[in-house]
Amino acid sequence: MILLKNILHNGAPVNIFIEGKRIFRILPAPNTACIVPDETVDCTGKAVIPGFINMHTHAAMTLLRGITEDVPLHQWLSRIWDIEAKIDERFIYWGTKVACLEMIKSGTTTFNDQYWYASSARQAALEMGVRPYISYVILDNFDKATAEHQRMRCQELYDWSLDWSEASHLAMSVHSVYTVSEEMILWANQFALDHGMKLHIHVSETEKENLDCMKAHGGLTPTEYLDSLGVLGPHVIAAHSLWLTDHDVELMGRNRVNCVHNINSNAKLSSGYRFRYDDLRKAGANICLGTDGAASSNNLDMLETMKTAALFQKAVTGNPASMPLGELMDAATINGARALGLDTGEIREGAIADLSIVDTDNSYFISPGSFLANLVYTAHSDVISSVIAQGRFIMRNRVVEGEEEILTEARKVLNQI
Repeated sequence: MILLKNILHNGAPVNIFIEGKRIFRILPAPNTACIVPDETVDCTGKAVIPGFINMHTHAAMTLLRGITEDVPLHQWLSRIWDIEAKIDERFIYWGTKVACLEMIKSGTTTFNDQYWYASSARQAALEMGVRPYISYVILDNFDKATAEHQRMRCQELYDWSLDWSEASHLAMSVHSVYTVSEEMILWANQFALDHGMKLHIHVSETEKENLDCMKAHGGLTPTEYLDSLGVLGPHVIAAHSLWLTDHDVELMGRNRVNCVHNINSNAKLSSGYRFRYDDLRKAGANICLGTDGAASSNNLDMLETMKTAALFQKAVTGNPASMPLGELMDAATINGARALGLDTGEIREGAIADLSIVDTDNSYFISPGSFLANLVYTAHSDVISSVIAQGRFIMRNRVVEGEEEILTEARKVLNQI
């Protein structure tokens, strides 16, 4: 049992006891109720927050960062796909380790991945102690032979995943409506429903995607097209959800879709910035945050994502109350947990202990203002001093085990590519 002693939670000092993977007790400090821990960590001058949940990324793209800049998405994709033709399992393994290193150092304990060589990505994440949602990616480019091969490989991966522990999960991914045939969208959705899996898909990332879809499918937007196929539902994780019409927003809300806002990537690629947060939330959609891949965002820092998302919402709506701090934190934590069906994302007794310890003994927190305001709008992710995932420390005092080896091996892989 671990005791986080005298740590600030909701503005008051508490003692948090962690037993196994879960939060056992939370007591006002200095009360310990005569519980004797195996380890006591003095957290005076520190605060606790839930671990962030990065709901949309392509983790191993850390090794593709910066190779294509100052171009729109579809030109960017063309360059990326050319390079991806050369990558292998070793590239994914070490690229994912680099991603996990960065995510740990910025307080992320769970990530929802959509990339290649799922088994290598999973292995890397588990070794780092981060919880991965790994997906099999359907991208058939309307080719029947490719589709048949992907169906076979997906079934094989699913059969193997039945032996996985709760530390990792398998999801389905459909890349997009412009890269996947209708037949395979339907197959992937039914596979996900039959096996209780999430379905992760890019939706309305660009205006071009919308216009092309409307041209190809009788005036239907990507959201309307997916709805016409019976795909939308609470199992769907719709990355981007950016170029939405009023009808699209209604459909997302009515079907309780999980919409993931990736503001840094969207803005950087000039894909768009008018994410309809207030409208989607009021309609009934579950709003989450993600970084997208580091080749476009160009980092995996959820704290930075939170700040940028809030600033854009306030500017776009002309309403400084849009995306207030409490809702912003929920979008980065518990909303993602709800989308993935995880008992985490909040600090309460019985929840899985995915926690970040924030060092408040610095200039960022001198102000008597709100802790969340200082964390999101003032501080940087290096104030996160330690991270606990599933009840165990995966970073202590900014030190992550194996960091030097990760960087060395990643450089070797890049030299080969």
